[in-house]
Amino acid sequence: MRGFPLRKRLLAVFLTALPALLAPSLVAQQRTEADFVIRNFQFRNGETLPELKIHYVTLGVPQRDTGGHVSNAVLLLHGTGGSLNGFLSERYSVLFQPGQPLDSSRYFIIIPDGMGHGRSSKPSDGLRTRFPHYDYDDMVEAQYRLVTAGLRVDRLKLVSGISMGGMQAWLWAEEHPEMLDNLFPLVCMPVAIGGLNRLWRDLAIYLITSDPDYQNGNSTSEHGLNQAIAMFELVIDAASLVRANAPDRDVADTLFNIWMG
Repeated sequence: MRGFPLRKRLLAVFLTALPALLAPSLVAQQRTEADFVIRNFQFRNGETLPELKIHYVTLGVPQRDTGGHVSNAVLLLHGTGGSLNGFLSERYSVLFQPGQPLDSSRYFIIIPDGMGHGRSSKPSDGLRTRFPHYDYDDMVEAQYRLVTAGLRVDRLKLVSGISMGGMQAWLWAEEHPEMLDNLFPLVCMPVAIGGLNRLWRDLAIYLITSDPDYQNGNSTSEHGLNQAIAMFELVIDAASLVRANAPDRDVADTLFNIWMG
């Protein structure tokens, strides 16, 4: 470096750091956020909804093959109680930066809010318990409509999801195998829900519906819901984390009383 002018040294350092400096803004520049509305959506149980809204974000731009088909689409699906914002958090968004596995300069990444979550149609929008009863099959069907009718994508390089999203990824492989190149479900298995996984769901439903203020879903109180959320956190958190948050009897009892409201 002897004899190398200081200005050139600074320029070299700047150019070396430039990709890292630009990485977050690249994602922001390629981001689109919108709603896709499905008219007269029919659920598997026969119920219908005049308008079903699926909120979504895309990162990157679609690339097309010689036949005009999108060739770089990836679908990401969030877990129970989550939303698309989880994938956009600091923890996960590094995946979309240059050189990373889901580099948004290479892939067209589709991230929807699942039915009943985020800014997609859900019971708490107003229908409450009159909202059609839905299951994973209905959620996958809505995602399929978004991808094919909304975004005009007929093939996916990858479908990946976490927990509930992973279970939906398995359903994608079962119901639309012709559309998938790769499948990467996380924190889930392709088996019927049973054991602890089923029991805590039953308990969550019980805590909500047995609340005296529930009133068949017309309650303005969140007491039962808060209890269900507390139970959910207790079930999914690692024992070491629970121990760290409640290291002795007094703290544990205080935390329990807060949960029970």
